[in-house]
Amino acid sequence: MTTFTALTTLTGRDQAYALGDAMERLEPEPTGVGVFEMEDGSGLWEVGGYFEEAPDETALALLATAMGAKPFVVSELPETDWVAHVRRELAPVEAGRFFVYGSHDADKVPEGCEPLLIEAAMAFGTGHHGTTLGCLRALDRLANDGFHGRNVADIGCGTAVLAMGAARIWPETVLASDIDEVAVDVAAANVLANGLEGRVKCVEAAGFDHPDLAAAAPFDLVFANILKGPLIALAPDMAQALQPGGYAILSGILNEQADEVIEVYARSGINLVHRESIVDWTTLTLRIGS
Repeated sequence: MTTFTALTTLTGRDQAYALGDAMERLEPEPTGVGVFEMEDGSGLWEVGGYFEEAPDETALALLATAMGAKPFVVSELPETDWVAHVRRELAPVEAGRFFVYGSHDADKVPEGCEPLLIEAAMAFGTGHHGTTLGCLRALDRLANDGFHGRNVADIGCGTAVLAMGAARIWPETVLASDIDEVAVDVAAANVLANGLEGRVKCVEAAGFDHPDLAAAAPFDLVFANILKGPLIALAPDMAQALQPGGYAILSGILNEQADEVIEVYARSGINLVHRESIVDWTTLTLRIGS
C-alpha cells in the first residue's frame, strides 16, 4: 500500500507540539502524527504526519508558515521504502573528529575528518541519537588524551559505527557483536562499505558470550551502547572482560538512570572517569581500577 509522509522541522518544544496537534485536525486526517526532539544537539524538533491518501499541501504550507516551521516535505512512499525515506531525511553528524554520513551526502565530507558511512537500515546507530553521539565524543576524547586502543570490543554494536570509529583511528582489529542477526548483517555491510573489512569482525552474541570475544579478552576498551537493564546485568562480565586500567564507554542510559549504573559498575571495580548528557541521554566513560 502506498503511504504519504509530511515532515518538517522547527525550534521550540511548545511550537512543535502545537503543530502536531494542528496536524491531527487536517483533512484528509493523518493516520499518525509524531513529534520528536532531534538528539544531535541542533535544538530542532521534527514533526511528521503519515497519511493513507495524499495530504492537503496547501493546508500544510499554511500550518508551517503559522508555526514558523520549515516547509513540509511531502513524500509518497511504497510500504517497503522506509529505509530510502530515512536515508533522504538524515543529515550528517559531526562528533569530534568523526563525520557520520549517508552516501547521499558523500559530497559533504570535510577534509581532515574521520568519515563513517552509515546507511539507514534496520539497526540502531546513525549518530543522530544522543547515545551514539555521546559514545563517539567519548571515543574522540580518549584518543585526544593519548589513549590507544589495542584490543577493542563493541557490545550491542547495531550499525557498528562505534567499532568502525575505533578502527578508523587505531590499526588493530576491533570485534563488534550484537544479539540481533539483522544488526550483525547490517554491521558487516557497513564495515564493507567503509573499506574496513578485516579490521572489524562482526559476530552474533549476547554480551560477551562468543568464542571470539572470549579468545580476544581482556580488552582495553569496550563500548556498550545498549540499555540500563542489560548494562547492569553486564557489569560482572565487563569487569572480567577488561584488562587492568581498561576503559568502558557505556550509553543507552537515561539521565535519571546514570547514577544507578555508575554505582553498580563501581561495585565491580569499574569507576567513573567522565559523563556527558545529550538531551535525555547520558554517556559514561569508566575505567577499571581507577
